[in-house]
Amino acid sequence: MNKVRGGLYVITDKRLISRGNFLGDVRKSLLGGASIIQLREKGTPVGEIVSLGREILKLTADTGVPLIINDSPELAKEIGAQGVHLGEDDPSIEDARLVLGEGAIIGVSCYSRLERGVNAEARGADYVVFGTPYPTLTKPGREPTPLEILIKAKEIIRSVPVFAIGGINVENAPEILRTGVDGIAVITSVFGAPDPGEATRELVEIIEKYA
Repeated sequence: MNKVRGGLYVITDKRLISRGNFLGDVRKSLLGGASIIQLREKGTPVGEIVSLGREILKLTADTGVPLIINDSPELAKEIGAQGVHLGEDDPSIEDARLVLGEGAIIGVSCYSRLERGVNAEARGADYVVFGTPYPTLTKPGREPTPLEILIKAKEIIRSVPVFAIGGINVENAPEILRTGVDGIAVITSVFGAPDPGEATRELVEIIEKYA
């Protein structure tokens, strides 16, 4: 059985969420139906990340929604999170597995490179993410990933979920989901919205139409 299913993968961004609203907005996204929560904190002191992560775990404890920590297996272990998400410059899947154990969830960013996704699947990743299909302020200047890459990824990566990320919103989500991907990952579409809970619900409803 896969450790991760598809759905809406919600990623935090401190530029969009004030610390005063942080846990409240994460809770709203959980209530709205988020399938995965990633704590993504660039340049934040380690102690603050650990504290935030442990507070989120209190929110997710009864939901079955996994908490993923960006970049660092060691931080994920210290927090007690369910897994880690790895980019190109982060530790290897094997090293992360040594730190977190066989039961942990390990996700990998594949950008627009199919071979990276195939390699990640073979090395034991639990999900892969391709992007960005649309321009996004989170990754400015990145060349858009053709939708054909998403279609091909689903054809050749069979044992783990494939997610798409990058500039996805309620208007263009159907176009992405028609490629066959298992889920979409978003930042601004939820945490840049006036009501993160309602934004989450709208996206989840769209995803369920293509499930």
